[in-house]
Amino acid sequence: MESLAIVIALVLVVVAVAVFWWLRSRSAKTTVALPPDVSERDGGLRSRLSKTRSALGAPVASLFSSGGTTDAAWEGLEDALILADVGPDTAADVVQVVRDRSPQDSEQASSYLADVLSDLFAGRDRTLNLDGEPSTIVVVGVNGTGKTTSIAKLANALVISGRTVVLGAGDTYRAAADHQLKEWGDRVGAEVISGQPGSDPASIAFAAVDHARTNGVDVVIVDTAGRLHSQANLMDELGKVTRVVEREAGSVSEVLLVLDGTTGQNGITQARAFADAVGVTGIVLTKLDGTARGGIAVAVERELDIPIKYIGVGEGMDDLVPFAPAEFVEALITS
Repeated sequence: MESLAIVIALVLVVVAVAVFWWLRSRSAKTTVALPPDVSERDGGLRSRLSKTRSALGAPVASLFSSGGTTDAAWEGLEDALILADVGPDTAADVVQVVRDRSPQDSEQASSYLADVLSDLFAGRDRTLNLDGEPSTIVVVGVNGTGKTTSIAKLANALVISGRTVVLGAGDTYRAAADHQLKEWGDRVGAEVISGQPGSDPASIAFAAVDHARTNGVDVVIVDTAGRLHSQANLMDELGKVTRVVEREAGSVSEVLLVLDGTTGQNGITQARAFADAVGVTGIVLTKLDGTARGGIAVAVERELDIPIKYIGVGEGMDDLVPFAPAEFVEALITS
């Protein structure tokens, strides 16, 4: 009996250790170690968002240019927020809250403005969901938004973090899409699953998930066609892709919508159409370094309640960065 008890105790210890390491490995898969923070490189995020900051900075500074605030100065700040694509209703609300706090100088007004904008981003989960074996990410968006390059940058970050990645070339309607994705795959160290031009995108998604599951690959990222968001057949097709991925993988970890930050309020219309069709879980907002309309980030989240998870602030492989609201707002407001 004593020897049996010892054996049982040893078995329990082995099981406990195995469970511990299994849970640790599962937990590790939920965190992506991205490349060095953009705030530490090339002048930081402030330099990348300089166009929007310049557009907002002057109206804030002019609030007290005559020794006190005037109605015209507040209207100027509201106009600047609208031009930055915050949206007219949001701009009016933001200015009213800042005005009601009665700032005593431009520095205090800038601080209040930063607080109000930060509050608009609060309460949303911005982590990349990597549950599932394999984890599955479907990426959607219209052509020209930077969808394929965003996929490559995300794959690069995942590979750097120690994960294996398979890319599914589901944009089978654009002749160069498959070739472009293969080039990116070679560069970042991710295998690409593709098919014949014009083949069913859902079959590519199925093949990518099946390959990943068979070969123990950690993450599948599926590219999709990016024709005009107003085309009902595209939305039906995207719905089919996500259903196939969900059936084969057990669940879809993320549906990421790539939006071009330079398109302004038109991006809201795009986002709403995609969200209705495929249940978008997160947004990748690109090209913010090239626009004075960075306030679109505020409008997207307030109107759609979909978290921005990444922003694109440059052409380099390291220039897709996790969206950090406090840092973003500071870069927009601080002179």
